[in-house]
Amino acid sequence: MLNPKLLDELSARAASLLAATPAGDIEKNLRAVMASLFAKLDLVTREEFDVQREVLARTREKLTQLEARVAELEARGK
Repeated sequence: MLNPKLLDELSARAASLLAATPAGDIEKNLRAVMASLFAKLDLVTREEFDVQREVLARTREKLTQLEARVAELEARGK
């Protein structure tokens, strides 16, 4: 079986060799262009999305509770 350290070292060496070639420059430039495009799209991170989803779920739960409470109070008033 291959040693994980050996695989990591080979991967690091291959990445450093690729970075020293024109392909590495193209990759850097492409990443910069993509980052610029994503910034213009006003996207949110997955973490921000998940936090907002949790807030929305709690808000919906609270709304359901409040609607039930209002219905109960209205029923008492009649």
